[in-house]
Order: sequence, then structure tokens, then C-alpha cells
Amino acid sequence: MQKILGYMRKAIQNYRLITDGDRILVGVSGGKDSLVLLDGLVLLRRFIGIDYDVVAVTLDMGFTNDKMDFTPIVEHCEKLGVEYHVIKTQIAEIVFDVRKEPSPCSLCARMRRGALHDAANDLGCNKVALGHNYDDAVETFVMNLFTEGRIGCFAPSTYLTHKKVTVIRPLVLAPEKEIRRAARKNELPVVKSVCPADGHTNRQRTKDFLADMERSDHGFKDRLFGAMQRANVDGWGGINWTPPANKD
Repeated sequence: MQKILGYMRKAIQNYRLITDGDRILVGVSGGKDSLVLLDGLVLLRRFIGIDYDVVAVTLDMGFTNDKMDFTPIVEHCEKLGVEYHVIKTQIAEIVFDVRKEPSPCSLCARMRRGALHDAANDLGCNKVALGHNYDDAVETFVMNLFTEGRIGCFAPSTYLTHKKVTVIRPLVLAPEKEIRRAARKNELPVVKSVCPADGHTNRQRTKDFLADMERSDHGFKDRLFGAMQRANVDGWGGINWTPPANKD
């Protein structure tokens, strides 16, 4: 986990994600990213010099075709000494049965975010930590550019005035391959998603496109990410960012 902790520490400092007294809700889906994020935040408390609390929350999506077993996550949180809650929702029913969404990911994501923000208010948390990583940021930038025709991405940190909650993404500088390696080496209890749309999304197609480009043009993703930082797209330049000097 040493590399992951280094990436997280840099992100927390660059984007001022965590301060003393924060009570952070970690959205734990059961995937590798959220579990590595949870472990990383627990480990960082020991030496980063910031006093904060961690609460783990899993949303039970309510899929009727299969019941996800969260027991391994319960046991893992007990080992970490982290407060853990499973919150039942009807998100799957609304998205797939009631609305019958042909492209369900956008609505599902909005509903999941809303449920996590409400849970943060209920549990007295002022921040919600999500497991988006470096690759997710580049993919989102490309999706917005080519699908919506706009330049934008999610931000490292976003304050939601209507919920009075700040959403943070401490893994945004960590490459997915390093997260995958950390999850495997630390034998984290990854729970397989039962969502029928898993692996058949626009994000997966974008991921495949970027992988192809990276194979033929090494450093392609790094250059995209660098462009986001240099242009300070949605705050990616960091707290000390200043516009580049005009050389003309």
C-alpha cells in the first residue's frame, strides 16, 4: 500500500481534501477502488498529521436477481476498527424495472450519490469520499469531450451547498493498475458487482479506447491528464495553481 498512500497523501495536500475534525463517509461499493480507499484513509491517519474519523457505508442496491453478500466487508471493517453501515435502497428497481432505462448508468449514479449524501447527513459526516482514480478522471474528461462536446471533469473536491457536504476523491492521482495491485497484495475482500450493465457501458468503451491509444502511443493518458492540470479544468491544477506565463 506504500505507493497508494503516497498518491493519496499528495492528492490530500494538493487539493486540501481533509482537515482536522472531519468525519468522512467512505462509499464502499465492494469494488477494489473503494476498499483500497477505505484502507488507505485508515492507514494515513497514523502519520499524515490530520485528525479525522472514518465511517464506511455500502448501498444495497436492491437487485432481485442476486443478493450480494457483504459479510466479508463487515469482517474487514471490524478488523480495521471502522464503523460500518449497509443502507438498503430501491435504486435497482427504480432504474431497471420502473424507469426501464436503456442507458441506466447516469440515473443510477445520481441516485447513488444522493443516497450517500443523505447518509452523510444522517451519520453526522461532513465529507463523502469516493473511490475515483486517475484513470477515471481521464476517462471522464474524454467522455465529456467526445460525447457531450464540452471540456470538463469531476472535481477533486466539491462542496454541495444544498446538502452541506463536501465530496472528496483522495485516489485521483493513483493509477488503476496500482490500485488493482494493492487490492490483490493485501487480499482485500472485493465483492463482485451483480449489476446487469456492468462492463457494457460508455465508460467501458472509453476505457478500451484509451487502452488502445496507450498501447500505440505510450504516455497518451498522462498527456491528457497534464492538459487538465495545466488548464486547471474544474480545479485539477491544485490549490497553488497559477496560470502559465505568457511567453509571447
